[in-house]
Amino acid sequence: MKHQEANFKGYRDFNIYYQYWLPEGQPKAILLIAHGFAEHSGRYDNVVNYFVPRGFAVYALDHRGHGKSDGERVQVDDFHDYVLDLKTFFDIIRRKNPKEKIFLIGHSMGSIISLCYCLEYQSELTGLITSGGGLVKPGTPPMQPPPPGQPLPVATLSRDPAVIAAYVNDPLVYHGPVPVNHAMRNRMQELTAKVSSIHLPVLIMAGAGGEDGARSKVLYDMIGSTDKTHKPYAGLLHEIFNEPEYLQVMADMEEWLKKHI
Repeated sequence: MKHQEANFKGYRDFNIYYQYWLPEGQPKAILLIAHGFAEHSGRYDNVVNYFVPRGFAVYALDHRGHGKSDGERVQVDDFHDYVLDLKTFFDIIRRKNPKEKIFLIGHSMGSIISLCYCLEYQSELTGLITSGGGLVKPGTPPMQPPPPGQPLPVATLSRDPAVIAAYVNDPLVYHGPVPVNHAMRNRMQELTAKVSSIHLPVLIMAGAGGEDGARSKVLYDMIGSTDKTHKPYAGLLHEIFNEPEYLQVMADMEEWLKKHI
């Protein structure tokens, strides 16, 4: 397995960090990861260690304001800035891999970024996979953040104590309060009226042990794709890639990928 790190100039000249892992020989396909709120690209070892030995390449960036990228922590002027950075990153990957199929994997906030990306650039992708993401029905009150000044409730991420301990002690994870007016909530509301225009193959995965199960089902019902799969996991929490049952999650993803390569 070959691991490389680099940076690119994102929107408004922000330095955006990224890393990638390459298999031996030509990759079967490329998995492009858009991580979630407050975290970073280095938290996807389970995806990397499962898929790269099986012949897939994995690319992941740190969103602006996250991890090793520039920007005030977890702040963004406009949610679309994330999409602009992701487009620049996609173009870098495409130049390196002119013929390979590219699948976008978005987790949590990354799933919202990915859906917004697909509204503009879905023709460039072979498929979309979402984890821990979803929407709420029109007219339903939007997701409420923790009370002002409170950080994310880490116990909702995974049932594995080692995952929680690693998250809490990770200096690249943002542990401060969630911004009261974070742009993601408004964008989620807007997406409910637009995801019907997304038609590429999509796999919607979610732990059903929390609110993700219901939100992911709303996304499944509203997205316009005819080739769509909803995969909820009973009892699993938000980070299904980091749950004790992650190997089953990876195997299910691999099965779906093989059908679309």
